Amino acid sequence: QVQLVESGGGSVQAGGSLRLSCAASGYISSPYCMGWFRQAPGKEREGVAAMQRYDGTTYYADSVKGRFTLSLDNAKTTLSLELNSLKPEDSAMYYCAADPGWCGYKWSSQSDFRYWGQGTQVTVSS
Repeated sequence: QVQLVESGGGSVQAGGSLRLSCAASGYISSPYCMGWFRQAPGKEREGVAAMQRYDGTTYYADSVKGRFTLSLDNAKTTLSLELNSLKPEDSAMYYCAADPGWCGYKWSSQSDFRYWGQGTQVTVSS
C-alpha cells in the first residue's frame, strides 16, 4: 500500500507561481509512474504531468508544457510540480497519483493509476 499526501496549493494572481509537492510513503519500487492530475468544477479529471520514477522520463500535457516542471527528490519519494506563468484556466483541484507500472502512453489515464492523494486546491485569479 502507498499513501500520497499533497501540499502547496493556494491562491495566486495570473502570471504567478506555485509549487506542489506529493510525499509518498509505503512500499515503492521501480518502475513506478508518479503524476499529477487536475479537475476543475464541471470538468473531467485530466492528466497534467507524470514522471517515470525508474529513469526520470517526464510527460506533460500540451496545455502546461513550458510552464510546469516536475522534479523528484533524491530519495525518489517526493514528487514536486512547479507551476509558473499561471492562468485562470489552471484553477482546479490537483491530485497526486501513483502506479507501480510504466507511464508510457497511459500516463494521462486516471484509470491506470492505483493510488491517489486527497488533492490540493489551486486558484488563479485574473
